[in-house]
Amino acid sequence: MNLKEDLLKTIVGPQWSRIGIKHHHGIDVSLPSLHSKDSCGIGEFYDLIPLIDWCARIGMDVIQLLPLNDTGDDTSPFFALSAMALNPLFLSLHKLPKVKPEKLEGLRKFNSLPRVPYHDVQSHKSIFLRHYFEEMGPSIIETKAFETFVEENDWVENYALFKALKDVTAKNHWKTWPKELQNLSLEEFDNLIEKHWVDVCYYIFLQYLCFCQLTEVKKHANSKAVFLKGDIPILISPDSADVWKYTEEFDLTLSAGAPPDMYNKEGQMWGLPIFNWDVMKKRNFDWWKTRLNYASNFYDIYRIDHILGFFRIYAIPQGKTAKNGVYVPKDKADWLPHGKEILSTLTSFTPMLPIGEDLGDVPDSVRDALCEMGISGTKVLWWEKQWNDGEIYINPLHYNPISMSTVSTHDSETLSLWWHDEEKDAKDYAHHRGWDYTPTLTKSQRRDILRDSHKSASLFHINLLGEYLALFPELVWDDPHDERINVPGTIAPTNWTYRVRPTIEEIISHKELAEEIQNLL
Repeated sequence: MNLKEDLLKTIVGPQWSRIGIKHHHGIDVSLPSLHSKDSCGIGEFYDLIPLIDWCARIGMDVIQLLPLNDTGDDTSPFFALSAMALNPLFLSLHKLPKVKPEKLEGLRKFNSLPRVPYHDVQSHKSIFLRHYFEEMGPSIIETKAFETFVEENDWVENYALFKALKDVTAKNHWKTWPKELQNLSLEEFDNLIEKHWVDVCYYIFLQYLCFCQLTEVKKHANSKAVFLKGDIPILISPDSADVWKYTEEFDLTLSAGAPPDMYNKEGQMWGLPIFNWDVMKKRNFDWWKTRLNYASNFYDIYRIDHILGFFRIYAIPQGKTAKNGVYVPKDKADWLPHGKEILSTLTSFTPMLPIGEDLGDVPDSVRDALCEMGISGTKVLWWEKQWNDGEIYINPLHYNPISMSTVSTHDSETLSLWWHDEEKDAKDYAHHRGWDYTPTLTKSQRRDILRDSHKSASLFHINLLGEYLALFPELVWDDPHDERINVPGTIAPTNWTYRVRPTIEEIISHKELAEEIQNLL
């Protein structure tokens, strides 16, 4: 078997050829968690520039980003108001044309808080951007570049009108809007655009600025031989511009979720509608084509969230509990052909290389199918066991190369928390490594586990930035729970408000950290 030849023959062979069939190492970053001397209370697009340079210098060539879509008032990046639009909160205000530095001082005070004050930053940035639009909008929207952006992105007017209507309806769910604002004809749509033109223009203006900044960041990354990896959530919020416009392509009578299992006896209800794949297919998957094509402006690689959902998804009737759900498609015999057909089609729309999130109870047949298509799966070191043979930990050197190795995810405990809280598993892992178990993970043990993730057989090796910072206690929060990004299935003020303790300037100037990572590689 020749891995390179085999991968080049798969449906994503052209994407592998562009990225390179070799070992790739990188960091996983929640952009809002970053802060620098220039940012205004939340991580911003241009905060990635020094991080890109740092990665290139220490030998890493991938920066993975959690979803960057506009989520409105919701802090979760997985409840987007649009599958295309970026979150204007991530605009680097100091990089906007003709912005005076003194106007940003009031916003920079939020950088010193231990957690991202999302709604405070949102409020203040929105006021700033409204004033900026009044001042600079007239000149910018008359440029050829702005005109081209609107012409090439026909989704943006729909999104902007949705945002404008949100403003005049107290941000209520579109299902509660007056009937005349639902199921619009083309004439009604155009009339509303004209009626709300100033606000529509404002929201298009913000998306144009986001587009300009993030494409510039990608250009810089590629000049340094660093790839940006995006995140494409499989689902979209029911209260989104996409579901409002393309209602027939979504089944709003069903909510996606997860069935009861050993970890969650009640199951999970995600509150997100499933797709009407038959309708999407009749429309040549145009919505997906637009989504992936737009994302390719910013990313070279992308994470496909819950990739199992393309084969079969757990659907729960509205008003029922997760225990009342069923899989769609219902017939197990349909799962493989269903998923393979969809993924084969979607991956043909984009030059980005996909990496699937295939964690949890995933049938072996699905993982085999992904491998056959050349789509990497995800390996979390402490979850990789021989489940049918004494639950023995699998040696990372024996992983399938068509995969990405990591020690944790944004939805899991950090390595420190897992080691302390999941004592039985941690003891088994310690025994597997020939270590004596103590509740506190030592620096040497952390270093060895990180090294395992980078020396695995996987072609991709990407860990959360915080897992490297934890090699030095002064670079992480005193309470290890404050290093966790999200706890799935919970509603808590700590979810998605995580902030990296050091500034970017402190990270990139920390010589010992750089040396540690270089040694790991």
